[in-house]
Amino acid sequence: MEFELTEEHRMAQQMVRDFAQKEIYPTIKEWDHKHQPHPDVLPRMAELGILGINVPVRYGGQGFDYITLALVCEELERVDASLRVIMSVHAGLNSLALLQWGTEEQKQRFLVPQATGEKYAGYALTEPDAGSDPVRLRATARREGDVYVLNGEKMWISLATLADHMLVFAKTDPNAKPEYKGITAFMITRDMKGVTVGDIKGKMGVRAGSTGWIAMQDVEVPVENRIGEEGEGFYIAMSCLDNGRYTVGAGAVGCIRACLEDSVKYAKERYTFNVPIAQHQLIKQKIAYMQQWYDAARLLILKAGWLKNQGKRNTRETALAKWFATDMSVKAALEAIQLHGAYGFSDEYDVERYLRNAKGATIYEGSSEIQQLIQADYALGYRQDRPLRCELPGYDPEWWQSEN
Repeated sequence: MEFELTEEHRMAQQMVRDFAQKEIYPTIKEWDHKHQPHPDVLPRMAELGILGINVPVRYGGQGFDYITLALVCEELERVDASLRVIMSVHAGLNSLALLQWGTEEQKQRFLVPQATGEKYAGYALTEPDAGSDPVRLRATARREGDVYVLNGEKMWISLATLADHMLVFAKTDPNAKPEYKGITAFMITRDMKGVTVGDIKGKMGVRAGSTGWIAMQDVEVPVENRIGEEGEGFYIAMSCLDNGRYTVGAGAVGCIRACLEDSVKYAKERYTFNVPIAQHQLIKQKIAYMQQWYDAARLLILKAGWLKNQGKRNTRETALAKWFATDMSVKAALEAIQLHGAYGFSDEYDVERYLRNAKGATIYEGSSEIQQLIQADYALGYRQDRPLRCELPGYDPEWWQSEN
């Protein structure tokens, strides 16, 4: 495993850093207060090629590897989690699912416009009564000739009101044994008859991001929009989460870095007892912990990314990275607030926003408790990875960067 970033990695990282820091950061607090997405984010990410940065060139993307995806997510969440959420759902949960499970026709029809940013994409698994236990979802899909008729509701869906394409999961066989074999995946579009979407208000964090719900009433979805085979939906959903959790964990690394960098700056500027607070030992302790958490979380993410580049299964490693990074981002934000004192308790500084954003990541894409169970089951030998019919391709530069 190489620990040194390549020149390509650094160039992509710097491009995204410049975009996030110079174009979005100056006004992100305003949009967080408004509880509205920054209107320039999606168009500019599309224009810069960020939305398809790790999609092969032949499908309209930039052809970068999975390490680059992690670096992009880190830089975006360094400014605000709402920016990274876009990559989690558009790229991690949807586009990579098409790359892995889609037919060539589906890749041309859905993946290409997503990679170029012509269309935005989302992922709809969670329901009002089905989150950590997705097998209990109630959405149904009934086949009638050349279409499936979908009914049901999805909740806590990022980009619900903005996404053009949505990867949704529904039960095609409610009586399947075991139950997970009755779930099937579909690509729907927001303009289909019977699809209704709306925003969720009053969120604690990620306020500058789009989170909503989707209702489906007798939505007719062509058979050619089915992703994978009938009954493969659960496997597809779980493979998507390997990618989604990777992006969430990488974003949490950026949140830890934000807490660290902001705390270092404040500690050098703030004086008590005639010296900068950076000279006080307990302040140094907080800085040291944040540095430790950042380095450890980043290494776990890079390990998962390295495995992805090799085309190796990474469910355990990605879950571990997501669990550690998101939990430590909450701790880092708490320490940063404490270090900032009363100012940290106000919105004059960014650290209170970091805490509000960080907490959500310990819940979505599999809560910290779910990640703990995954690690325990691997350690105890209760869990083993089953071969999938379609494995996510490893990173082969010659293939990823080819136009044919």
